[in-house]
Amino acid sequence: MATLGERIRKLRKQQKMTLEALAGSELTKGMLSLIENNKANPSIESLSYIAERLNIDVADLLEEISGHELRAVLEKAEILLNTRYDELTNEHQQLIELVEPYASKLTQGYESARLLEMYSKCLFHEKKDDWEPLINRAATMYEQMNLTTKRGDIGLFLAAIPFYSRDYQKSLDILHIERAELEANPLWIDPLSRLDYDYLETALLFAVGNSEEAIQVMDKAIEFSNKNKIFNQVDNLYRLAAFQAMMSEDEEKKNYYLQKLISYGEFADDEDSKVFTQYAEIHYLNSYKKMYEEADHLYNSFSIRGTEKKLYTPFFLLERGKTLYGLQKFEDAIVKLKEVHIPDILQHPIDLSIFYEKDAYIALCYMELNEKEKALEFANIALDNINEMPDTPYKAFIKVTYEKVKRD
Repeated sequence: MATLGERIRKLRKQQKMTLEALAGSELTKGMLSLIENNKANPSIESLSYIAERLNIDVADLLEEISGHELRAVLEKAEILLNTRYDELTNEHQQLIELVEPYASKLTQGYESARLLEMYSKCLFHEKKDDWEPLINRAATMYEQMNLTTKRGDIGLFLAAIPFYSRDYQKSLDILHIERAELEANPLWIDPLSRLDYDYLETALLFAVGNSEEAIQVMDKAIEFSNKNKIFNQVDNLYRLAAFQAMMSEDEEKKNYYLQKLISYGEFADDEDSKVFTQYAEIHYLNSYKKMYEEADHLYNSFSIRGTEKKLYTPFFLLERGKTLYGLQKFEDAIVKLKEVHIPDILQHPIDLSIFYEKDAYIALCYMELNEKEKALEFANIALDNINEMPDTPYKAFIKVTYEKVKRD
């Protein structure tokens, strides 16, 4: 960490001041040079004078990390952390390297708590040790400042951790504990935070197979969002609602929520929402209606090839393979389906179940090509993958496919 003299020199140069300009009428250039080189200790009066000339608080000079410096580090960290998933390179590692020199000195104040929060999250995502004590320190600091919404954000993160290892029930249990603690605090009134919790709770309830309660939480959240004109998480809630309608074979409700998502995408200029609705329509035609010619027409009419978001590319590849199967282009379908890889970010069992259909379609293609051994190989892969997933139409399709391949 910088010494007092080094901090004074750094601040002076940042403000493009010469030694003479900072010294002014109260100090000599020589004395200021000695102070900056740690060869003389300034008196309280001199320190106050220097701080006044630099237009900062004396406390910023005395602290090993000034508020000004912390704010600059935080600004850089926020930029790194807010990089979109489909544009990520090594932002997490960059943030770790940025914050690491300051970590042991982050003891109080919002900037310190926020930097600790981001630093510990990046350590977790990079699979590095010692992230947990750091995020607990950040949580305590937020509690001391009565920043309940920020404390709530940490609760969401802690609840999501078991989700990454597919322990969905544990994730839901932690979320319920964190939510109960927040709701017991009268200071937690942030509607944005409430919708964050509603969305994660809905997703986790679907993950553990409790669809009835998930729909109740989801419907209440959408109603709350619409009533209060608060759009936080509403796009994600509409996505969940649209897929739940598909799985329930409620085409009217599916169309309703996809139209709401289109309206949201236009209102918020959100390209992801627009791309998702295109994917969802093709998926519905392939998986639910078996209308492959119509799916092919939609694919060719949408301006998605080469422009779809990186996150959605595997989804479109999967649907293209399914369409080619339905059009009886079996060899082309196998090539396309074998290009599909499940994005690392996907851990929800419904998302995974959709992708596990891939091997079932490959099996069907091999059956049509009279390659029964390969068909059985891929049918077994699909069945093994789907066994631990909750019951969905995707699981039912894979089981039916396996029985068909095994029987024939």
